[in-house]
Amino acid sequence: MRGYLRVRLALLQHRYCLTLDQLSLKSRSASLRSASRLTFEGESPRCRSRSMSMAASQPLSAGQGDGRGASGAGSMVVPTQRAEASRAIVGGTSIAENYAFSGVHHIFDQHTESVPMVKFAHNDAGLLGCCSLDGSLSICQVADGDPRVIHTLRHHTAGVTGFDWSTTNDLLLSCGEDGTTCLWNSSSGECLRSVTDPAGGRVLSCVFHPLNSNWAVLGNSQGLVQVLNISTGHYPKGGTSRVAGQVTALTFDASGKTLWAGDDKGTIVSFLFDLGSGCLRKGKRCVVREGACVTSLSARAWASREAPDPTLLVSAGCDALLLYRVVDKEGGLRLRRKFTLDHRSHPVRSTFCPLMSFRQGACVVSGCEDCSVWFLDVERDTRPLINRLQGHAAPVLGVTFNYDESLLATSDALGLVIVWKRQ
Repeated sequence: MRGYLRVRLALLQHRYCLTLDQLSLKSRSASLRSASRLTFEGESPRCRSRSMSMAASQPLSAGQGDGRGASGAGSMVVPTQRAEASRAIVGGTSIAENYAFSGVHHIFDQHTESVPMVKFAHNDAGLLGCCSLDGSLSICQVADGDPRVIHTLRHHTAGVTGFDWSTTNDLLLSCGEDGTTCLWNSSSGECLRSVTDPAGGRVLSCVFHPLNSNWAVLGNSQGLVQVLNISTGHYPKGGTSRVAGQVTALTFDASGKTLWAGDDKGTIVSFLFDLGSGCLRKGKRCVVREGACVTSLSARAWASREAPDPTLLVSAGCDALLLYRVVDKEGGLRLRRKFTLDHRSHPVRSTFCPLMSFRQGACVVSGCEDCSVWFLDVERDTRPLINRLQGHAAPVLGVTFNYDESLLATSDALGLVIVWKRQ
């Protein structure tokens, strides 16, 4: 046995140029295993040995060892071999090639007024929800056979401003300008519950809790952020808080512990959510820009392999798409990048691309008031625009990818929904 170990050690030292101390550390072994998968095609065995030895012996750069990226806003992020290996997972194509679309898959025109939001169901290739200011919602199937409308949901008496899918997609939550919040069975299209806003305001945003669909959070026109127990239809004690303006956007982080609320005054406020009681505790306040309506919030645990920070994507009505780094456990934000696009008066939305963490770079997609769909690589310092889809005749409001990025759905201010198919 000892003879075998000596021979094995000698072979490893000869092949990887490692010392006995390096081989004895678990962290070095892990780095060695990673490096063995991160070599580039076409390297000679000697080059591979050198690159793996360097990976094992050199200290980690800032942001790699502790799961944090560079701390400065707009700081440079250096691509790594690990990013190149991740890029190979999705075919080795560039990020721009991955977001080239072959054309229109289908066009829906069942809504007669603006469609401010579209959203694919969780982990589903083709179940698509749409809400409209005509007072209705629709559920469409775009991947199984011919694209079609499965259900048209009618209960609201005024425009539907937002909706959300439950974690298992069996429920749909919608909110509207009539001050009601409706819970729907997504399979049958039946309205299971309707709750009226107790303050008499218009309900402008709603979101399910990501881990417990019994909880939902609503934002109204009177600046109230309210937790609703879906099972009982009651608002728990301690589950209501107030922000400066009308609550136009809401999002949770993946853990469901932190909630962000954006308002029409240009402010984002974080809240800590107690899963057991439904209580909210106000955290940090961030001013995007005075008077610039925050129309969309989207949170991710990390932006990319090169920037592993918790990140918040923000659409604001000051011609801006902003990327914030989450800097503390109370949801505090620090601006990282800002991109300029046409956005002043419409509720334009943006979202992270689902598979962005498996590529070099990080792509987001956004609507725009210039009637086009923008794809931006938020890790590029220059020329971040990598694609632009033109097909709408009105400002593009809603954007959503299905889980594998094979389809993109967009909606506009005239009520048109376009489903795009990737090459």
